[in-house]
Amino acid sequence: MTGPATGSAGAATARKAERRGPEPVGWAGAQLAALRELLGRPLTSYHLVLGCSALLLALGLMMVLSASSIEALQRTGDPFYWFLKQVTSVAIGLPLMWVCSRLPQRFFRLAGYPLMGLAILGLLMVIFLGQELLGAQRWIVIGPFSVQPSEPAKLALVLWGADLLATRARAGRIEWRQLLIPLMPGVALLAVLVMLGRDLGTTLVLMMIFLALLWVVGAPVRLFGGILALLALATATMIIAEPYRLDRLTGFLHPWDTAQNEGFQSVQGLMAIGSGGWFGIGLGASRQKWNYLPHAESDFIFSIIGEELGLMGTLVVVALFGLLGYAGLRIAIRTKDPFVRLSAAAATAWIAGQAVVNIGAVIGVLPVTGIPLPLVSYGGSALLPTLAALGMLVSFAKQEPGAAEALAARGPGPVARALSWLGLNRAGRRPAASRAAARQQAARPRTARRGTTGNGSGNIRDKIRKDVRENVRGNIREDVRENIRENIRENIRENRE
Repeated sequence: MTGPATGSAGAATARKAERRGPEPVGWAGAQLAALRELLGRPLTSYHLVLGCSALLLALGLMMVLSASSIEALQRTGDPFYWFLKQVTSVAIGLPLMWVCSRLPQRFFRLAGYPLMGLAILGLLMVIFLGQELLGAQRWIVIGPFSVQPSEPAKLALVLWGADLLATRARAGRIEWRQLLIPLMPGVALLAVLVMLGRDLGTTLVLMMIFLALLWVVGAPVRLFGGILALLALATATMIIAEPYRLDRLTGFLHPWDTAQNEGFQSVQGLMAIGSGGWFGIGLGASRQKWNYLPHAESDFIFSIIGEELGLMGTLVVVALFGLLGYAGLRIAIRTKDPFVRLSAAAATAWIAGQAVVNIGAVIGVLPVTGIPLPLVSYGGSALLPTLAALGMLVSFAKQEPGAAEALAARGPGPVARALSWLGLNRAGRRPAASRAAARQQAARPRTARRGTTGNGSGNIRDKIRKDVRENVRGNIREDVRENIRENIRENIRENRE
């Protein structure tokens, strides 16, 4: 006789099958099922964030070396000058990302407030002490280094805004009216300070982060419309107030008519992409980097990618950013914590949205704003906050359902194993119970350890086999119990729905 639990489980399974629709058959169906199973694994987000970040970072180093070598040779006499500076930024950023990936959620919630204060202070310093370049006042020069405070301001807004809304969450829901004070004044203050430095591109990215927070909390459409109208008004005011922005807009609308003036950079970028063909003219063989394309190593590095690696190379870059955006949204969807959902969605909107704006400007569908391509373009001020945000996403990915168990079953990683070999990490050591048992075994007399038969090695082998069998049985029992509990929880949720 079928019990009520079995009947409810069957009904829940039937409802899930109805929602999925008919299962495809044949080779395509098998591939789709394999892809669905792959994307449903607990560590999918974790591996996607790490893998896409590493590939984009490696590609960025390679393209910065290619795109900057000619201009660096002409200006400094060293073709590796800017490449080595980027390598230095990566050498600082990777440990920063690793540290952020191991920090608890509470740290990120607390870090938003001091970061917000430092960002405001840095933006104020830019207004009075900043260096102006190409019409924008963004940098503070400290000896041989230049810092752009508007880049850490993006991370500060993500953490501060997410914690501000998460602390006001009730039963997992956030009232959009709580955005008015103090989140909206804080965003307005950052935007005004950045606009006073005449940096329209960063202002747009800050608005993307703010709109992502609005979207997550379920703000009504009329609020979106009002904010977008204010943003459009502010953008139009900034374009009219600064002649160089009006020139950029003219170059965007009529690039080929102004190819020797306002549209020069856009036209040269399009020529670089168009000359690459399907597979490019070869790594390092770009012609546009020979003083034809301005800022080839930063704002227009995507053009050099298209020229040297072709359409296939640009599609790989777009796919990597798409997968990175998918992983960030997957983290936000699968969590029940309001802060993790808000900060993951806002960080994803920042990185993926900035990539869309940069690529859109290069291919001519958006005006040139001067913001870099994340992880790929030259610049340490933009790279370090981005890697910190990605480390935060990795930390959140390890908190997804089943991720901690999967990581524990996998054992220590290569870094932990290397440290354990040097005696610098406790991750590679045996558990405390095993160490205590080993000490007790060592404390016994030698004859007692060997046993009555005197065959010490045989007893040790038998003991090892017995321990292995017990560990395997224990792991199997624990996995079965966990699967049963998960199935029961899923059936209960389905029945409630």
